Amino acid sequence: MSPLRIIFAGSGEFGLPTLRALSDEGHEIVQVVSQPDRPAGRGRGLTPTPISAFALERNLPLLRTQNINVEPLPSADVLVVIAFGQKIAPHVINHARLGGINLHASLLPKYRGAAPINWAIIRGEAITGNSVIRLAERMDAGAVLGQSQLQIGETETAGELHDRLALDGAPLMLRVISELADGSAVERVQDESQATIAPKLSRDASKLDFTRPARELANQIRGLSPWPGCRVRLLQQDGTEVAKLTLLSCIALPGDADAPPGAISTDAGIVAGDGILQVHLLQPEGRRPMLLKDFRNGHPWAPGMRLESLV
Repeated sequence: MSPLRIIFAGSGEFGLPTLRALSDEGHEIVQVVSQPDRPAGRGRGLTPTPISAFALERNLPLLRTQNINVEPLPSADVLVVIAFGQKIAPHVINHARLGGINLHASLLPKYRGAAPINWAIIRGEAITGNSVIRLAERMDAGAVLGQSQLQIGETETAGELHDRLALDGAPLMLRVISELADGSAVERVQDESQATIAPKLSRDASKLDFTRPARELANQIRGLSPWPGCRVRLLQQDGTEVAKLTLLSCIALPGDADAPPGAISTDAGIVAGDGILQVHLLQPEGRRPMLLKDFRNGHPWAPGMRLESLV
């Protein structure tokens, strides 16, 4: 395939593998468009988005703007949009010769919206994937040009799945733009009756109700890791606080316990409304993530103690 002239619009880390692959394959990146630099870190200094930082590193033409729709854009064969964070007007969508396409981290029409990776785990999906679609007026509703599938691991967190899907999206995008270029691309209209929504997350979603089934809690914890994170307070029997923790990954196990929901069970699990939560990974406040066995080397974690959800 002859190199294509590509405009790439993106901001988040999810688009990095695809932008890198497009550049490495020899396509001409005629414009990278990203969000303006934002204050970040303790010093609150202006920090470029991951996409801007990569463009600067590769010496790619970079436009940082709050509104792509008012900017002059160079001629191009295709517009690729990934985790950009701006609504794109029809005149920009149709600016490139082959149109505008988007990489979305779900098997559309399921999980349209801002947090598809998180909600796939929260809802207990075993399989997810990527979709490359036409940009459309309605969010994530464009015709599907290509899809891929990945199995979700039993202890896999949203952060880990994000990274795997980001890598998986690059070859899928390369395949789709090749098909667009040679005219072999097949567009499939999404089945609206199967559409589901993956709304933006908030800290309120991280509140744990230990009276719920263990499997639902395990999915919630993994789906909200690393952000916003399910924070808890570990308490002694007398109510004394031992530590503040963020639960990162848990497995649901069958079992009954003669203890209230939220209590530590005799096998070091957490009692739920139905079953036991076995903690795989946690993060003490101000420290790095660690396995439960490593946390227990320096902290009490015993039957009779309990966990209390924090938001």
